[in-house]
Amino acid sequence: MLSAFEHTSVLLEESIEALNIQPSGVYIDGTDGGGGHSFEIASRLRGGRLIALDRDPEAIEAAGRRLAQFKCVTIVQTNFSQMKSVLSDLGIAAADGILLDLGASSHQFDTPERGFSYQSDALLDMRMSKQGMTAAELVNSAPFEELARIFREYGEERFAARIASLIVRQREQKPIETTFELSELIKRAIPAAARRQGPHPARRVFQALRIAVNGELDELGALLDDALGLLNEHGRLAVITFHSLEDRMVKQRFVQWARGCTCPPDFPVCVCGKTPQAAILYKRGIEAPEEEQQQNPRSRSARLRAVEKQAAPQPPDTRVRLGRAAYAFFAVRS
Repeated sequence: MLSAFEHTSVLLEESIEALNIQPSGVYIDGTDGGGGHSFEIASRLRGGRLIALDRDPEAIEAAGRRLAQFKCVTIVQTNFSQMKSVLSDLGIAAADGILLDLGASSHQFDTPERGFSYQSDALLDMRMSKQGMTAAELVNSAPFEELARIFREYGEERFAARIASLIVRQREQKPIETTFELSELIKRAIPAAARRQGPHPARRVFQALRIAVNGELDELGALLDDALGLLNEHGRLAVITFHSLEDRMVKQRFVQWARGCTCPPDFPVCVCGKTPQAAILYKRGIEAPEEEQQQNPRSRSARLRAVEKQAAPQPPDTRVRLGRAAYAFFAVRS
């Protein structure tokens, strides 16, 4: 029997405000979790529609119960990277808003048997979808070089090589099967002075393994590739991140979309014809208020970023005029 799916929605009011919900609009919650954000979106719709996605079967079951009162909601078990395909299957051309609440849910962390947390002893699993390779299988099969890369790149762990080396030596004697076994190995690999500073010594490695097992950064990159094409003009994309790797990906993509002309600074007129695809709504992103951070410590690392899709580029005849002016400029320079 499944335990009750409990998930505290982070930056709830702020993310709903960022979406600028229109009652008749179409919205997508790409990480439905316990349905907290979805509930707030659906309750604001009058003739609109909400598509709620999640890869976790337990989240889907919980969302089905919580959102049952709303006839405007369609729930689909899939990864948000498949959003384009889902909309096509549903006959939806584009949405007015997309929300992503990245990372693992409170339920996944707080359910020991899911194997996400170093604070409870359980089989080392970490699969959000409950399908595919487990964290234990990855730890016991990946070569030293791959483990060190995962810990270094996805966990930003400075002792990545030492930890990977100890794991490889240990698994030659006995497979590493539980969260506590791995956590103790990590503690042994990290120098005592470093263990006394900062967060729990296993935190970065567990984050890295979770990202690798679930392909989180690859899935996020795939969604960002599609995102603007899935939005109507003036539609909004709001993303809540929880660590620097995903936040950096989102920030860089938003900046790229918001950048217009790429001509050299000394050009008197634009010849590239590029216009901003989106406008950044919050320059530095939004952090959870102090009160929320005190009530929900997991919100301390959260950051909300949002963009609004801009109107189509200027008409062709304007670009032609710019091109002629640029031609004259180049003729003078030559």
